[in-house]
Amino acid sequence: MICFHSVRIENEILMFIRNNKKNKGEVFLQDPIGVDKEGNEISLMDVLSCDDDSVIEIVENKIQIKKLYERINSVLSERERIVIELRYGLKNGKPKTQREIAKKLGISRSYISRIEKKALKKLNKEFIKNNLM
Repeated sequence: MICFHSVRIENEILMFIRNNKKNKGEVFLQDPIGVDKEGNEISLMDVLSCDDDSVIEIVENKIQIKKLYERINSVLSERERIVIELRYGLKNGKPKTQREIAKKLGISRSYISRIEKKALKKLNKEFIKNNLM
């Protein structure tokens, strides 16, 4: 269950991240973001804390998804990117079968399978190499 103010919190976090572009987009949950009424430093983790940590999980998932999209665009060839986007529904949320993709691209299903496998290996290697998992 998401806390009542999770949307507001998420927007505040995004605003904080945008305002701190000098950090090259790197923001950590333990980073100080201000002080409380008693003058104690507070962090993103303090602000995000609620009975369940679903807000933190949502933010972390969004960060991971952003990294995945960045890697898809930088590591994969255009054909590999198209196959992965169609196969997993990354553009419209509707995953397609290998047969559907093969028909759309005018190539065999087995070739789609090979392209998908190669693309996933490339992404996995990239994530391991950069400790992004």
